[in-house]
Amino acid sequence: MKTIHTLLSALVLCAAATAAQAQHQGHGAPTAPATAAAPSTAEFEAGATRMHSDMAIAYSGNADIDFARGMIPHHQGAIDMARVQLRHGKDPAMRKLATDIIKAQEKEIAFLRQWLDKHDKAQPPKK
Repeated sequence: MKTIHTLLSALVLCAAATAAQAQHQGHGAPTAPATAAAPSTAEFEAGATRMHSDMAIAYSGNADIDFARGMIPHHQGAIDMARVQLRHGKDPAMRKLATDIIKAQEKEIAFLRQWLDKHDKAQPPKK
């Protein structure tokens, strides 16, 4: 009986860990139902996949370097999303926000790259 209780406890813990990991990978976003994706949706999904892949950096143990390395693809993801908005969106306020995001994130990426050039001697090649 104790073995069954232990196995059931382990199963519950595994299920909880799997659910937590799935939520983290999507930044907590609910999973959308499977439908024919609009062109903008397909572009947003491709950009999110690329961003999450690029954010899977090799951590150095130096919080400053790891922060800079991780933020570059995160900011690039914001730029990519803003460009999808400009290609497909109609609302003037959202289009202005997208334009502002591109300007701000490009400036921050440039800063992060310059900082890494000075501080990260083991910096991976730029993409």
